[in-house]
Amino acid sequence: MKTSSSAESASGAGGSAGGVSARVNSACTTWTGTRRSRPVETGVVVAAVAPRTPAAAAGLRAGDRIIAINGQSLRDVIDFHFHAGDEVLALSVERAGTLCTLPLRRRGTTLGLELEPPRPGDIATCANKCVFCFIHQLPKGMRRSLYVKDDDFRLSFLHGNYITLTDLDETAFARIIEQHLSPLYISVHATDPALRHRLLGEPRTPVSGRAAASEILPRMERLARAGIRMHAQIVLCPDWNDGAALARTVFELAPLHPHVATTAIVPVGLTAHRERLPALRGLTAPEAAALVSTVRAWQDTFVARLGSRFVFLADEIYLLAAAPFPEADAYEGFAVVEDGIGLVRRFEDGFSRALRRSTRRLVRRHTTVVTGELFGPRLQRLLKTARLEGAPVRVMPVRNEFFGRGIGVAGLLTGRDVRNQVAALADPGDAVLVPAVALRDGDGVFLDDLTPADLARDLGVAVRAVEPDPRALLRALCGSS
Repeated sequence: MKTSSSAESASGAGGSAGGVSARVNSACTTWTGTRRSRPVETGVVVAAVAPRTPAAAAGLRAGDRIIAINGQSLRDVIDFHFHAGDEVLALSVERAGTLCTLPLRRRGTTLGLELEPPRPGDIATCANKCVFCFIHQLPKGMRRSLYVKDDDFRLSFLHGNYITLTDLDETAFARIIEQHLSPLYISVHATDPALRHRLLGEPRTPVSGRAAASEILPRMERLARAGIRMHAQIVLCPDWNDGAALARTVFELAPLHPHVATTAIVPVGLTAHRERLPALRGLTAPEAAALVSTVRAWQDTFVARLGSRFVFLADEIYLLAAAPFPEADAYEGFAVVEDGIGLVRRFEDGFSRALRRSTRRLVRRHTTVVTGELFGPRLQRLLKTARLEGAPVRVMPVRNEFFGRGIGVAGLLTGRDVRNQVAALADPGDAVLVPAVALRDGDGVFLDDLTPADLARDLGVAVRAVEPDPRALLRALCGSS
């Protein structure tokens, strides 16, 4: 989940699909057309249409399936946005088995419709068995969708999901290049073919006609020659791909800059549910501190050579090392902030700005603010320096008992752990604020399927999800919406 323009387009909020205004053909107003004998499997389905928008004026409704634009068949949402850039559009739409063509004319930048996400069966899944795969470390009994391992280039383009490129066949390569699906987010982990092969779980037999799964550089070089922008990621596993192997990976990716725009180093996440999986360990605090120093030196080298720092560390590594965070400009626009690269710096700077710009007296209400163990101490210091008036605010770092104490980020908290630990407080206050990043988009449920309403019922206190935005936190602390 990136906030890139491509992701905005996928949600129907805007982007290359543009906004389309239309006069509805009189024949379509009564929805006359050809009757189909069976459901259409191609195309994209409209999830919602905003009122008083071009899509609404065109007569589109939720549930309509758009199967072609200007005679071009649609396979998926990417095709929709690729073909929706013309000034005048003719949408071939099916509603309840009946076909009709709706003419639309572009006006503005917002289309006003939301498309349904792909079904699990439509997503290309990952055939690798990476030694660090988080999905392999999930406990049994969770909802089935959590166990889907996607490795789909379309989701990489639309939402910033990382892909390995191991299952990318010639058809997919050709489509990426033809439609210029950029940027893509690439799971690299190691450029040494043998080491990458081990990290990917030693996939057995590559598909005929493709490079071996371990050969990542030739594939990225091909994408770079086609002008595709990429963001690389390295999941750092101590004793596996650190040290000299890490240096090799970073410095073999660097010549692909600016097409490889960034390389993110993130620590391996290890749960308490690693039965029959390879032995791994997390970074120690001294190792994290040494890595911060090493990467700082690499960044100095790359700034002189490339004009960019190129390699960036996840916030978790700075927190573990108890090291100062880089200044905001060192993140070069926060290109991969959704991967935890610069979230802390952006949040803290934004909180300070919000306090300075506030034109009204800020009075706190009696509140408990829930967060993960890693960020808890830092958030506590931040709120103390704010010197807000009013009732006390408690920052409560919640231990992750569900996944294990090795997981300290707020986004992986479960409702059960929040409920149980807040219930132990003598007085949680008038409200409990939980991080919205711990809730699944749309449904508003924690990973264990509990909701804030469930917690409010059990705790007897209001429970409110708060977006990771400084102004949203201030509003929630001071009792306004």
